[in-house]
Amino acid sequence: MNLNVAIVMPAGPERDALVDHVATQKCEVQVADRVEDFLSRGGEEMCSLAILDFGDGSLGSGRSSTHDMPSFAERRDAVRRLKERWPRMQLAAFLDRSNAAEAAEMNELGIRNLLLKPIRFDAVEGLLKAAGRSAVQQAREQRESSRVREEFRFERILGESPALRQSIELAQSVSLSSATSVLILGESGVGKELFARAIHGESPRGRGPFLEINCAAIPRELLESELFGHEKGSFTDATQQRIGLFEAGEGGSVFLDEVGELPLQLQAKLLKFLDNKVVRRVGGTRDIAVDVRILAATNRDLTGEVRQGRFREDLYYRLNVVPIVVPPLRERGDDIVLLGHALCERVARKLGRTGRLNAAAERDLMRYPWPGNVRELGNVIERAVLLAKTEEIGPAELALPRVGGATGSESPSLHDLGLRFPADGISLDTLEKAAIEGALTRTGGNVVEAAKLLHIGRGSLRCKMRRHRIDRTEPRPTAPSTGSPALVRA
Repeated sequence: MNLNVAIVMPAGPERDALVDHVATQKCEVQVADRVEDFLSRGGEEMCSLAILDFGDGSLGSGRSSTHDMPSFAERRDAVRRLKERWPRMQLAAFLDRSNAAEAAEMNELGIRNLLLKPIRFDAVEGLLKAAGRSAVQQAREQRESSRVREEFRFERILGESPALRQSIELAQSVSLSSATSVLILGESGVGKELFARAIHGESPRGRGPFLEINCAAIPRELLESELFGHEKGSFTDATQQRIGLFEAGEGGSVFLDEVGELPLQLQAKLLKFLDNKVVRRVGGTRDIAVDVRILAATNRDLTGEVRQGRFREDLYYRLNVVPIVVPPLRERGDDIVLLGHALCERVARKLGRTGRLNAAAERDLMRYPWPGNVRELGNVIERAVLLAKTEEIGPAELALPRVGGATGSESPSLHDLGLRFPADGISLDTLEKAAIEGALTRTGGNVVEAAKLLHIGRGSLRCKMRRHRIDRTEPRPTAPSTGSPALVRA
């Protein structure tokens, strides 16, 4: 079993037999007459299980008699010191069969594993097996907790662009709450899952489970069972009971990726769950209350899906309590190069190689529109590091694909666009605002169509409109005003 077991009880044949038997179960055994002796040995290594004998003064603190039963206060103090030293150590105690009141005392002390005297080795073996399972579970939870502390953090989201920082700041504010549903919007590959993980990891639910499911990857007929669970015999292949994600996520978060792919029938059931946080398994009759937070993400335009009748309007408003828009990579400026170098270093380390991007590669990364966003960038970098013949990675190794009839290293000039640069210069913010207003004018204020003209997501456009204080209901000039500089037609 590979357990480290402490046996704290008076010396004698009974203890010797117990120590020998526990050792035959492939356990490391530490022995002490009293808790005081056990604690005085020092060291921080924790035993998985401590088996205590509360009779005959074994837990006393320097008692003169070795046969008198220690008082309840002394026993409570001994247990308290053990728990303070090793909070995760499991405790078990032997009870005198004739002392019924002692069982109640043990419960009050927080000891749930109770064994009756005389010692029965089959009961001890059962205790060791249960302790072994619990130790495995604790180790698994500890590893998961360490992974959450390391990976589920906003620091893992690289980038300094204003659009990204604005999204991160909003997500950090949301993470302070543990109840609010969150809808994460953005194109495919922008890193919506990273945001969901960070919101969970830095929330009060960070110690609870984080369960995720891609609603587009599960067959529709199985999706309800995955989310809500099912009872044995509820359908043909239901040979045993299954706990659904919402129930298994008790105390934590469930991330519904591609929530826009949910079938309408299941959308109605999800809406009811969000309203009352009660699960009824498929084929079941019992309502089960759960405490879980829902994080959802989609790359679809859900307002458009609502208009088309493919997504319930009431569910949209229920999920859209706090919408967070993750900007596409092409709108993040110098973040592209920053991510390129970070990914190059990570991939090279994983492959046991060295590699670095040269200046020409950086220029190509900046010019390419990245329709696949960060996911595509990661794939391009991994291929380049893998195939590079030298440490230096350039445009040839990146081999960026042609887009719109041009290579990744080409982009239209102002002359190609029929524009000239003002003699007194212009700020990028002013240029961006003018471009947004021009697109809205062209589309009659239709944000969705304007976003298509600007080659950005609808959520990103709304974010920029708020930043520039652009109200789409206001009339727009058909040409730039003379009061603010702008690029004009040549």
